[in-house]
Amino acid sequence: MKNKREVQMESRKALKESLKAKRRGEPDLSRIEATKTVKPTILIVCEGENTEPSYFRQFKLTSATIKPIGEGYNTISLVKRAVKLSKEKSYDQVWCVFDADPKPDNPQQAKNFIDAINLAKKKNFGIAYSNQAFEYWLILHLDDHQGGGMNRTDYNDKINKLLKPFGLSYDGEGNKIINEDFFEILDGFDKKTSKERKRLAIERAERNYNRFDHTNPANEESSTTVFRLVEELLKYI
Repeated sequence: MKNKREVQMESRKALKESLKAKRRGEPDLSRIEATKTVKPTILIVCEGENTEPSYFRQFKLTSATIKPIGEGYNTISLVKRAVKLSKEKSYDQVWCVFDADPKPDNPQQAKNFIDAINLAKKKNFGIAYSNQAFEYWLILHLDDHQGGGMNRTDYNDKINKLLKPFGLSYDGEGNKIINEDFFEILDGFDKKTSKERKRLAIERAERNYNRFDHTNPANEESSTTVFRLVEELLKYI
């Protein structure tokens, strides 16, 4: 066991070596090692090939890396795809973003939707589903919709009506891209409340979600759990 004098001598020696390295212009490796941090990587597997990936790519995270992927899979096939991707590379978090597609009252489609939720839970994946579609999450940034029926066929007109005062439009029936201008509106502040619109969307989505008992999410229109994923991402901004 080292005595106090030996420890002091070793400490002085280490200090001298460090000072010599600085004079030579060499990096202090011990310092670099102490300050180096590895950013967590978040995989986001999306149903849409354009809308969702283009939305999540707009998030500028400083302490995490996100990888949004949209390949056209839906419900149960999307979660299975996420399982495959999670085995190919290590991720700190995996999220599945999908819709109740497209008619949750159809027995088989409703079953696929519920099976997707259950499989994602089993794999400890995050779940960001929307009933009926992802665009409902976008609407909640600009409109305090109280839940209840809103058919996905009405989303495009609703969004464009909300965007009209800003001089913007959304091609929900074409390329379905969330461009920088659209995202800037979503990321801005609401004049009436002075709150960030994304925070308002989180509050509204959570409120509407909590009105259901979640015994059958396929019937819980209109609702979305995208707020959970966005809350998570905001931790790393």
